[in-house]
Amino acid sequence: MSSFERNAAGRLVPTEVNGRKSVPFAGVGGHRPTGRKAAPTIATCLDYPEDGDKRANSISEALKKVGLKDGMVISSHHHLRNGDLVANAVFDAAADMGVKDLMWFPSASFPVHANQLQHLESGVIHHIEGSMNGPLGAYCSEGKMRGLGVLRSHGGRWQAIQDGEVHIDVAVIAAPTADPFGNATGDRGPAGCGLLGFALADSIYADKVIIVTDNLVPFPCIPWQIQGNNVDVVVEVPSIGDPAKIVSGTTRVTQSPDRLRIAELAARFCADAGIMKPGFSFQAGAGGTTLAFALYLRDLMRSAGVTARFARGGSNQYMTAMLEEGLIDYILDGQTFDLEGVRSMHEDPRHINTSPFTSYNFHGKGNFASMVDVAVLGATEVDMNFNGNVVTHSDGRLLHGVGGWQNCLASKCAMLLVPSFRDRIPVIVDEVTTVCGPGELIDVVVTERGIAINPRRQDLLDAVAGSDLPIKPIEELKAELDRICGVPGKVEKTEDPVAVVKWVDGTIIDTVWRVG
Repeated sequence: MSSFERNAAGRLVPTEVNGRKSVPFAGVGGHRPTGRKAAPTIATCLDYPEDGDKRANSISEALKKVGLKDGMVISSHHHLRNGDLVANAVFDAAADMGVKDLMWFPSASFPVHANQLQHLESGVIHHIEGSMNGPLGAYCSEGKMRGLGVLRSHGGRWQAIQDGEVHIDVAVIAAPTADPFGNATGDRGPAGCGLLGFALADSIYADKVIIVTDNLVPFPCIPWQIQGNNVDVVVEVPSIGDPAKIVSGTTRVTQSPDRLRIAELAARFCADAGIMKPGFSFQAGAGGTTLAFALYLRDLMRSAGVTARFARGGSNQYMTAMLEEGLIDYILDGQTFDLEGVRSMHEDPRHINTSPFTSYNFHGKGNFASMVDVAVLGATEVDMNFNGNVVTHSDGRLLHGVGGWQNCLASKCAMLLVPSFRDRIPVIVDEVTTVCGPGELIDVVVTERGIAINPRRQDLLDAVAGSDLPIKPIEELKAELDRICGVPGKVEKTEDPVAVVKWVDGTIIDTVWRVG
């Protein structure tokens, strides 16, 4: 068992994770690694037919061609979200081959991937380093996984690959359209999902790359988001997934009066604080409240005659409508959350596909996240020091991934839109169960009962002085919630770690403990 030490956030974290020495969180900007980035393996094209046709007859044949064996790392991406069929098929094939102790390195997982529970139980999968939602999160929380889960942001995942922290043996990329050489795109095809940016690092750095598609077109596949020069094998299957399930329950505008009020207050804050001005930029997530925020912001922009230079996506039907109306000059998209977003990316040259390297990677020479004027996000908990939690609930169970949440905190104003309580449990607490984002980067917390501004942001406090917005100290909001809900008891933590949460620089910001 690894030893533990306190990091700069005051949290107890292991000094070793899955056999690798780890670095505790040293504060925002406190860890500046040196050295060279990891490099792809040198390869030749001598093994491929002269006609460039890299097709295999099945996923099983492809895995055998790339030499899958015990203990390897397999990666996958999540652009198909809850409609993905490829990751399940890959591990089913690995099980049929008798392979054991694989590490799964997904950019995210969804309830559809509950199929992997059988492979965790049988030993095909040793552990998962990636988000674990729903059933997989519960499995990890109960201490059933043999290795520690490692939760990274989207940018942190790219950082881990390029820095050599994670070496991918086999990357499997579900591609809505591809050619036999391996060029691939996500913006068209029966299972079109918009883009493949989360798989780009995998395609560049993995030893072997497999493209799985249900829409094979003659060479060349144009545009190509994944270059065939990086691909070893192409597999054509009847279906890579259900594109309708890209749209999950989180990608619909809320109908809750309380949450609509939160969204309206957040949009008004942007206007009153002077954030919403000609040429500004914003990022709104895919949750019901943040989608409603975009609609309220749209109305305020129309009234004020203001246009945004760019919006960061996840894109959706509301954002693309703003693009087509001329309220946004460009969408810089990281993933598409509905089929209108897919259509827009396919048709509109102003709708640009990006990757975590351009938008979120902390170990690069800058990224888009720091250029965004306001990022609107959710959270499961916020504490009195403005620390935020997005991966566990108040009971300590691991039920969400980090996604791009941590990366968005680099924006000029990071706003958390949260209900005051969920199921009578306050969202504003003395201390979050799991620290995912340090309070110094969280600027504003918006609830239906009022808006709390981080005291570090005196400029924002000054900007809304005299506004009729319900600005309150966070202490006042918490006291009000305690009167309504009572003070919840503290979660009893075991001494058994089940996962760690990485910060954007690859250090460990907190530990997730086994639930009792």
